[in-house]
Amino acid sequence: MGQYSKPLPQITLDTQEFWEGCKRRELLIQRCLGCGALRFYPRPMCSDCNSMDTEWIKANGKGKIYTWIVTYHVVHPGFAAEAPYVVAIVELEEGVRMTTNVVDCTAQDIYFGMPVEVVFDDVTDQITLPKFRPLKAK
Repeated sequence: MGQYSKPLPQITLDTQEFWEGCKRRELLIQRCLGCGALRFYPRPMCSDCNSMDTEWIKANGKGKIYTWIVTYHVVHPGFAAEAPYVVAIVELEEGVRMTTNVVDCTAQDIYFGMPVEVVFDDVTDQITLPKFRPLKAK
């Protein structure tokens, strides 16, 4: 693993289980034990019922492109070699949305509703990032 030059996520008590799941190649989301609502990004309280009771469930890792942008203007030197790159919001089959990068295709190949699947990128010994690629037909 080479030197990673981009900003890294800050792991907190609320996000630790999510990042540990990524290291295991599992995409985890939270489910409220009070009302059953699913949520992502990880947080301690349900925005639907205000319950603090939650559990982590494994998402299947499939979804579709909800929206995206192609980033040309580099705001951090670590991204310079990749520009232009895609930042997308993926709607998982479970219904929650995640901000992520789309890999293994060009920006011109991306379209609204494009089926995608999660892939995991070990960027450091401690951090594995979830990214999405076009879903391969089986």
